[in-house]
Amino acid sequence: MIAYTDSLAGISTENLINEFFVGWLNAPSPLKHLQILKGSYKVWLAVDNDKVVGFITAISDGVLTAFIPLLEVSPDYQGQGIGQELTRRMLDSLSHLYSIDLLCDVELQAYYAKLGMHPATGMLIRNYHHQAG
Repeated sequence: MIAYTDSLAGISTENLINEFFVGWLNAPSPLKHLQILKGSYKVWLAVDNDKVVGFITAISDGVLTAFIPLLEVSPDYQGQGIGQELTRRMLDSLSHLYSIDLLCDVELQAYYAKLGMHPATGMLIRNYHHQAG
């Protein structure tokens, strides 16, 4: 049974599976992954028997704005609504803020629209040689 938590208490690299960051050229190690989680303003985890099978992170100024940089669900757990539940919980956690932004590929916009988000245009830089942290 999947449990959801916004606490990192008891989470270590042993709880983080290496099935995340599928398709990344330079995936973060479990240690870097844990650092990402600890450095986030808010985090939600999906846990199955002490194994993190999904996560979402947000960074924020805590006053007006937040950005959701990562939503990942292990391929073995996809299609079960875990990503939607993580996103719903994160959006609820950030609902006191003026803006909540997220960048995604066009083919994912419909997924996030179902959760109340709206398409927008943005700009970005990607330094793939730093992707693993």
